[in-house]
Amino acid sequence: MTLRQFLKTIGSCAALAVVVLVGMSITSPRGQAYGDNNGGKESEIRQGFAIAPVPLNLDGKNRALVGLGSYLVNAVADCNGCHNAGPGNNQFLPGGNPYFGQPKMINQATYLGGGRDFGPVVPGGSVHIVSRNLTPDKTGLPEGGHTFSEFVQIMRTGVDLDHLHPTCSATVTTNCLPPPFDGDLLQVMPWFADQNMTDHDLRAIYEYLGAIPCIAGPPAPDPRHNDCQ
Repeated sequence: MTLRQFLKTIGSCAALAVVVLVGMSITSPRGQAYGDNNGGKESEIRQGFAIAPVPLNLDGKNRALVGLGSYLVNAVADCNGCHNAGPGNNQFLPGGNPYFGQPKMINQATYLGGGRDFGPVVPGGSVHIVSRNLTPDKTGLPEGGHTFSEFVQIMRTGVDLDHLHPTCSATVTTNCLPPPFDGDLLQVMPWFADQNMTDHDLRAIYEYLGAIPCIAGPPAPDPRHNDCQ
């Protein structure tokens, strides 16, 4: 065999090896996971679907992201603990409160609908911090119509895009937060911890929030109103 023939044979074998490896990465479960950009979080995705307390609309959604988002929202962060529809804590159905030693049953009618009242910011004050509605509006966008870029901005910086409680000043004296509270920032919500989440996890949470049922919230013109139709 000549040197040229030998090199040609080696090149053909190398090309075949590449094809085989690529095929294995596509057909194997691990290869599929990384190819689908799941980041090796198959168990979290499965668990997310298993614990989702409401029916999910997966039309047009990335299924893997929805499952991961459910895991983060329901198993890691317990977002519904603060964002269930108020004014009281209606997180669980009657007879389904685990704090009473009962089997947990989530109240679907209030799930992530917002409105839970955390009381006055300042003792004796008139401004109450109330959790926001995280369910999608009629456009299908979560948090009453916020885009993903807006969602990321909220989670990264804590900015209150609804401007519900501005900082009190000489010209703003009602429904405002007294200094040193910053009315441009969300109060109570732990965005300063959530801001450390990866972009992928934030995308998963957003995808999941777009798949849950809409809850209308208080009637308009309340800024927490959510138009479901």
